[in-house]
This record gives sequence, C-alpha cells and structure tokens, in this order.
Amino acid sequence: MRVTNRPTRAAGPLLSAEETEANSALGDVVARKLAVIGAGLMGSGIAQVSAQAGWDVVLRDVTDAALTRGTDGIKSSFDRFVAKGKLSTEDAEAALGRITTTTDLEGAADADIVVEAVFEQLDVKHEIFRTLDKLVREDTVLASNTSAIPITKIAAVTERPERVVGAHFFSPVPMMQLCELVRGYKTSDETLARTREFAESTGKTCIVVNRDVAGFVTTRLISALVVEAAKLYESGVATAEDIDLACKLGFGHAMGPLTTADLTGVDILLHATQNIYTESQDEKFAPPELMRRMVDAGDLGRKSGEGFYSY
Repeated sequence: MRVTNRPTRAAGPLLSAEETEANSALGDVVARKLAVIGAGLMGSGIAQVSAQAGWDVVLRDVTDAALTRGTDGIKSSFDRFVAKGKLSTEDAEAALGRITTTTDLEGAADADIVVEAVFEQLDVKHEIFRTLDKLVREDTVLASNTSAIPITKIAAVTERPERVVGAHFFSPVPMMQLCELVRGYKTSDETLARTREFAESTGKTCIVVNRDVAGFVTTRLISALVVEAAKLYESGVATAEDIDLACKLGFGHAMGPLTTADLTGVDILLHATQNIYTESQDEKFAPPELMRRMVDAGDLGRKSGEGFYSY
C-alpha cells in the first residue's frame, strides 16, 4: 500500500478553530476516521472540509498524478481562504496535516465512514463497493456522493445494504452548504443518523431523501430546468444569455441554468439526466441532442473553456 503524507503549507478552509473545536465536541457520536475514494473536484473538496472539521482523512485515487492534482487543489483552496482572512495559517496547516493519500483501497480498511466520489457510472461504483464490502469493518458506513444513481442499485452488490447511504455534496464543496442524504431501500436509521452527524460536523445543512428515486431531489430539479433551457436555446427561442437572465431576474436564481451547466460540467449533467431518463422514462429528462454533441466535441463548460459560453 502506498500512503504518503502531503506537505503542509499555508492554506485556509471555511471553519475557524473555534468551530472545529465545537464540532469535535460531538465526541463519541461522530467517528473521526474518513476515507474518500476519488480525488477529483468533489472528492478533494469533501476531504478538505472534513480535515478542516477535525477528521483524519485518507484520500484515495488510482494514480499519483490524480492525487497530486487533488491535493494541489486543496492547497490552492486553503490559500484563498487564508488570503481572505477566513482562516489562520496555523489552522490551515493543521487541516492539511490530517490528510494522507494512497493509491490502494486498503487505505480505507480502518475508516469509520467511506465516501465514494468517482465517475457517475454504475459499473465503476459497483467495482469499488464490492471491494470495500470485503475490506472495511462490519460497522463502517459506505456512502456514495452520486448525484443521480439510485443508492439501492449501488448497495445491491454488497452484503451490507443497510450500511450504504447517499451523501450528495455540492460543488464547490468548501463553499456550498447543502448535503443531500439519500436512503436506499434497506438503509438503516443508524446509518442515516451517522452520515448526517458526519455531514453536519463539516458545517453542512442536510436534507433527507426518503424514497430512492433516480436523481433524488436536487438533481431532478436542476436536470429538468437545464434540459428545458438547452432545448429552448437549441431551437433558437432565445439566447443563452437571455434564458439565464430570465431565471436570475424572474425567479431570483443566483445563476441561470446554462451557466450552471457550464460550471458543473456539461458532461456531468448529461450523464445525470441520462441516468434519470433511463430509470424513469420521463421525457422531460431526455437530454437534447445539443448537449450530446457538445460533449462529443469536448465543449464541457468552464473546465474546457467552451460550453454554452466561452471562457
């Protein structure tokens, strides 16, 4: 197993030392060892806020390069918070010191909670959960950060479906306050409670999805809006700018649906809406051809420099 301590230098997450100490007062209620599987934007963000809240975090990905990108992103985020005076250098260094990295899933073996944050494909998640099921302790909570795949489908490959739960954080994780908790068909009350305590310890506010429908609450809402906005744009009804402006000024949204798609990633939303459509066969979730062609062409939004807008 390859586990390395990352260098610590000045950075700054969201919670102050006092808030971290208050979270630690949860004591025996909240376990303190977390494994995050996937060091991309979501996984590294979850690792960041958890380490800031006092958790010892193992961050796992398949390559050293992916881990370096993830930890570099964490350091950059911390640096921005320090520069803005939101956290001291000492607290940032302490948080970074609680994060270790590994390319081996065995790094999760002694975790109290594991959060999977890999690509939104069921077969990929199944492979991870099958391995984790045999690897971790019997009482370990296995959580998925999926935004659209039913938790019951993910849990079905384990021998502990009652210990599997959805913990859907939002991007960017250090800034967004919501965490959507999802009950699978067999998720136990204890598992849900432990996951809620974990999420709240990182400063998040939780909602609970009691019925395991594809897309849950938040992804169904944003997917329906983005799909309709993309169809309006595709058919020439209005420009992307005017569609987004209508939602901002007419409905009070912080940003329009097409800007949201670019920020999230057109490919990510395409996969999410396709998953919901496949599961529900509800035509309002059928992705328009425009979104498919954008992804084929590599126009994925902010991360590629081109999406519904140019960056």
